[in-house]
Amino acid sequence: MVAASLKLLSKMESASVPSNEHASTTRSNTNSSSVRAKCDPAWDHVTEVVKDGKSSYRCIHCGKSYKGGGINRMKRHLAGIEGDVAACMGVPYDVRFQMVENLKEISKSKEQTKRDQEASNYSPLEDSPEFEDVQEITPRSFPLRGRGLGRGNRSGPSNFPPRSNLGKRKVGDIDNYFAPRTTPGAQPSIKSVLAGKEKKWRVDMAVARWMYDACIPINVVNSSYYQPMFNAVASYGPGYRGPNYHALRVPLLRDAKREVQLIVDSHRSYWAETGCTIMADGWTDTRHRTLINFLVYCPKGIIFIRSVDASDLVKDAINLSNLFDEIVSWVGPANIVHLVTDNAANYVAAGRIVCGKYRNISWLPCAAHCLNLIFKEIGKMDHIAKLAERASKITVFIYNHVALQAWLRTRKNWTEIVRPGPTRFATTFIALGSLKEHKHDLQALVTSKFYVESRYAKDKKAKAVVKIILDNQFWNDCHVIVHIMSPLIRLLRIVDFDEKPAMGYVYDGMYRVIDGIKKIFKDKKRLWEPYVNIIKDRWDNQFYRDIHAAAY
Repeated sequence: MVAASLKLLSKMESASVPSNEHASTTRSNTNSSSVRAKCDPAWDHVTEVVKDGKSSYRCIHCGKSYKGGGINRMKRHLAGIEGDVAACMGVPYDVRFQMVENLKEISKSKEQTKRDQEASNYSPLEDSPEFEDVQEITPRSFPLRGRGLGRGNRSGPSNFPPRSNLGKRKVGDIDNYFAPRTTPGAQPSIKSVLAGKEKKWRVDMAVARWMYDACIPINVVNSSYYQPMFNAVASYGPGYRGPNYHALRVPLLRDAKREVQLIVDSHRSYWAETGCTIMADGWTDTRHRTLINFLVYCPKGIIFIRSVDASDLVKDAINLSNLFDEIVSWVGPANIVHLVTDNAANYVAAGRIVCGKYRNISWLPCAAHCLNLIFKEIGKMDHIAKLAERASKITVFIYNHVALQAWLRTRKNWTEIVRPGPTRFATTFIALGSLKEHKHDLQALVTSKFYVESRYAKDKKAKAVVKIILDNQFWNDCHVIVHIMSPLIRLLRIVDFDEKPAMGYVYDGMYRVIDGIKKIFKDKKRLWEPYVNIIKDRWDNQFYRDIHAAAY
């Protein structure tokens, strides 16, 4: 023990008082390193200016100058690695690539040198009996790991793991106490902090190129599964390869279906506790097939059950009731409170048969469909049909001439005119409201020098359209009709909203609509009666149910 201590002391004295030979060696190494520095490839793109004994470096590509940091800092400038220096915006691509590769080689050589030093610093003398009594005192608040831990008395039990296990830990031991690095608000990793804007830009561009190439709609980023996908990829680490065509088409699709089935099964318990509503939605696809989608609603959410191709089915009351009966049996008759279908006579009769068989189930027509039929019947009134026809001429004329559209789009705050849909009758009145908002822009167009001197002004159809646009009575009629129908449009948006139940708003909304129409016409019966009769006829005979009053 004493001999080892004397040997260590002699080494320390020799290190503190260097000899002349040692000093000369140091100077020679310094000179040789400065010579090597001038051989660095970055010097071909950097000029050094020495003033008052201080050096500054100037980039020949962008002209920026920096003081201190040496050629390595300028190399990072040329390589575009931001941090302690700004990236060069004028460096050629091949030069930047050369600088990046050179920095990578230097980093690898430094790591290799560090590993060699760590290997050479280890001495087997630490395990010799002479060092048994030497212990390193380590605070209890810090973990004991690495080389140089005290072993205590070899004859007694050891409080530390063997050397081969030091520095290792079980997977998940520490990860359970920290949120994933991609979780919002989580502590970022050192690597992510040091990653520059350019690196993130490359990742973003890789995602963007894939979406553009595959023609994926941009609004997919609003999906609740979008960010979790990147979180999972980041947690996997480098080397992840995406699933191929077969994996997405067969095994992963099968697993996703199994997951959805588990979600459906989890909802079944809520159906028994709170009751549920069965919704039947009939529609026709682009191949002219008649499909009926069945969904179940409960306070926890909406679940899609199945879709039935009814193209070859005679959709009479008996066949539809048998189809509904299958769905009721699968969900459980005791769990169902409510059945919602379209307003067609065959669906009404089928709903009546099902409710007669199961006394605890009440049938209701679709509120959105009922309101759409009210819009359809009001739209058939003579003065409204003529008004919609005149409005349609304006819209067709504008959208058939590209030059007119281009002129209108130069107007401040211009938005596209809504065009009526063939099956959504409410869009007729929405289009009238949209056209009314563009009144001044349209009148400015047909009175502008651009239009008067164009070839369009001489056309007979164009003259008829100009006459409509400049007719103040047309715009007054649009204003009145939009004002009458706005309460109904507002109610339609409420009942067609998927985020929260709308049952309690139907009863109150219908009476607000009727009272609003009467107030618009100042209680002149001959004016409001045609509109109110249409609404009351649909409401009293088909739409109104006791459940609406109960929900209200």
